Amino acid sequence: MREDEKRRAAQAAADEIQSGMIIGIGTGSTVAELIPILAARVRDGLSVVAVATSEATAAAAQAAGITIVPFADLSKIDLTIDGVDEIDPALRAIKGAGGALLREKIVATASHRMIAIADSSKHSPALGSHAISVEILPFARSFVLAAITALGTVPTLRVVAGQPAHSDQGNLLADCAFGELSDAAKTAQALSAIPGLLGHGLFLTEIDALYLAKGTEVTRYERTPTA
Repeated sequence: MREDEKRRAAQAAADEIQSGMIIGIGTGSTVAELIPILAARVRDGLSVVAVATSEATAAAAQAAGITIVPFADLSKIDLTIDGVDEIDPALRAIKGAGGALLREKIVATASHRMIAIADSSKHSPALGSHAISVEILPFARSFVLAAITALGTVPTLRVVAGQPAHSDQGNLLADCAFGELSDAAKTAQALSAIPGLLGHGLFLTEIDALYLAKGTEVTRYERTPTA
């Protein structure tokens, strides 16, 4: 059921893509449903180029026939579509379980419009049930982990096959279970203030719209000026 919901949300968001756009493609299982949908439209004549937020997304998109261009050569993106780990009614989200949070944050911020796509399990009345992912400069590992601990949580370094996991940039990844966030903006500010912490998975202002699938229905939510 979740896979069907992801596919429906991806299809709804893909309808916003127009020829001539530069598209940002996110990372994760929901975006994996978007790639074949976008590829089919490209084969039917849609003319777009795309930026990928991870090497895995770039490889999958290129294999499907989508033209990927380096973000290093761009300063703006027309539309980005990405998944979320958790999102609240104000369209504030936690992202980064796939380890691409830094690139995702950069691409989202560079986008004229960012759309989140999600199945019903990702919608939450209040942020905090999902851990906040962070990207850490290896040089500053112990310092950053201690600084995060001082904020009231014990960060957990990600490990793969017994070795520290790394982002596509070669940085360390950790997850911070703060619990329900009474002041998400304050938490984001505190994390951003730590030297050596290169990025965090709180996306509080970047998302402009959400396509949320529940069963066979997909609902679009737009950010309001006061959200």
